[in-house]
Amino acid sequence: MASRAASRSIARAASSAARSTLAIRALGVAPRFAARAAAPATATSAFQQIRGIKTLNFGGSQEKVYERSDWPKEKLLDYFKNDTIAVLGYGPQGHGQGLNLRDNGLNVIVGVRKDGRSWKKAVAEGWVPGKNLFTIEEAANKGNIVFNLLSDAAQRDLWPTIKPFITPGKTLYFSHGFAITYKHQTNVEAPEGVDVVLCAPKGSGTTLRTLFLEGKGLNSSIAVFQDASGHAHERVVALGVAIGSGYLYETTFSKEVYSDLFGERGVLMGAINGLFRAQYDVLRAQGHSPSEAFNETVEEATQSLFPLIGANGMDWMYANCSVTAQRGALDWHQKFYDASLPVFQDLYKSVKDGTESQRALDKNSQADYRESLEKELKEIRESEIWRAGETVRNLRPENAKK
Repeated sequence: MASRAASRSIARAASSAARSTLAIRALGVAPRFAARAAAPATATSAFQQIRGIKTLNFGGSQEKVYERSDWPKEKLLDYFKNDTIAVLGYGPQGHGQGLNLRDNGLNVIVGVRKDGRSWKKAVAEGWVPGKNLFTIEEAANKGNIVFNLLSDAAQRDLWPTIKPFITPGKTLYFSHGFAITYKHQTNVEAPEGVDVVLCAPKGSGTTLRTLFLEGKGLNSSIAVFQDASGHAHERVVALGVAIGSGYLYETTFSKEVYSDLFGERGVLMGAINGLFRAQYDVLRAQGHSPSEAFNETVEEATQSLFPLIGANGMDWMYANCSVTAQRGALDWHQKFYDASLPVFQDLYKSVKDGTESQRALDKNSQADYRESLEKELKEIRESEIWRAGETVRNLRPENAKK
């Protein structure tokens, strides 16, 4: 069935001048789902690609979107010429945002625990102690724009140390609504006379950095919790562009953290891992080999279908697969929806009422957290599905040893 569908798809794709790069990639990865060609742009999608448009139609709802073309580098340099941006923390977000700010030419310093792991990493990446690398307290004192990019647990634990330096006239910046939204658990209160803003990249700091170096931009959400200066919104848009965002969407601190915690535990990581395991285990129980079970469960999804869905939409994916696959997916998706909806409803309730945030704070604050985390990750790493996956990944042409 796969080869027959592939031959038909290849013939159709070869005749189309408008085929997408991802569709061509799919022809070699998962022939059964090989795409004919990228669907021609509709009037709506073409309209949305025009740069500088501020209000766009998202599924029938009008939303404002801010685009980085309004903030060229020269404008950023002038706007922040009298500012010192202090990035507290050098984890994934601190690392990515700090380097992007530095490469954009802004006056940025980093604050981390002296001689710790992050300090050594920062030094290795060109930050100079006493010049643009300081302790957390020193950086918070020197910066008039303070990026609090410490871990959620560290933001709670170190807030008494940082708070005295967040004085009126400064801007307090977050990339997560956690500390402010769950202030009854973190004790992080917005100080008076301070702008409190948020810019949350829709991806890891590593991805933000990678796309920046490629001349691209990761979408981000922005929010203003407290506007003491009257210019907080303008400032967070500028900061969002300065860290390497492409487009900026408006949200609130609470909506950002609710959607973030919900998504991470749901489709982004928790749910998808559970679905991968369940499908793999059923295939293995029915006598399928580890390689076949992994290829059908993970490899085809991540290397072919998900990129195509991201590029063209689910309806396009259905329209461009074999009739057998098309029919089965359409018939079964409602059953999966009905089965998972109550789980997602319970998950959102747990996020909103603070159960998930409290669990995260309690667990992440334990002295042996890293050791216990490694045990959990080792269990995943050494499970059959991901041991099989390591072999499959090594067989990809780009990973083949020369």
